[in-house]
Amino acid sequence: MGGVVGKSESPKRVCTPETKLESKMVGAMQKRATQGSAMKSFNSIILKFPKIDESLRNCQATFELFDEDSNGAIDQEEMKKCFHKLGISFTEEEISDFFNACDINEDMGIKFNEFIVLLCLVYLLKDDQTALHTKLKMALPNLEATFETLVDAFVFLDKNKDGYVSKSEMVEAINETASGERSSGRIAMKRFEEMDWDKNGMVNFKEFLFAFTSWVGIDEEEEGER
Repeated sequence: MGGVVGKSESPKRVCTPETKLESKMVGAMQKRATQGSAMKSFNSIILKFPKIDESLRNCQATFELFDEDSNGAIDQEEMKKCFHKLGISFTEEEISDFFNACDINEDMGIKFNEFIVLLCLVYLLKDDQTALHTKLKMALPNLEATFETLVDAFVFLDKNKDGYVSKSEMVEAINETASGERSSGRIAMKRFEEMDWDKNGMVNFKEFLFAFTSWVGIDEEEEGER
């Protein structure tokens, strides 16, 4: 009568946030999606690449400042100091969550491209937005506009406003631009695969940011320097 006990009703969507941080991130993107996006096409995102690239590279000096032992990566202690210097207060658990979320290759250090993702997530998720934005503006001018552009680009792709970009949404966005070119489906699939780091068929904002640093070539810096 009461149905099968313990058998939970699972929705068709298999994408559930892995961590508290991801859950907050998805919620923040859903909230942003209600405001709509100024982006009109996937091409309009691509046209902004050079400007975004330049703005992100300007963070290099800040990264080097926080990388106290100059080993090319920020460890968890250095990250704590980084937040402290920026006047951002997080709990130990939040710091650990941010670190684990952004250390994508799990080498116990935040590389430059991971640092950019970290800053953007902090920008998106910190409750005390006004104070944080003032501090970030002083430390990294122009970054706020860049982060807003990235948020806007994600919202444009997230057609159903659920906080994730699916393969079909990516195909739709690229098809709109390519207007039926035969290669557009392949391009969409390739771009989507580059974004879907954990291969679960859905892209969250963090995965989108990592793909973005790769598209504008920021994650290739250290190889070039070697």
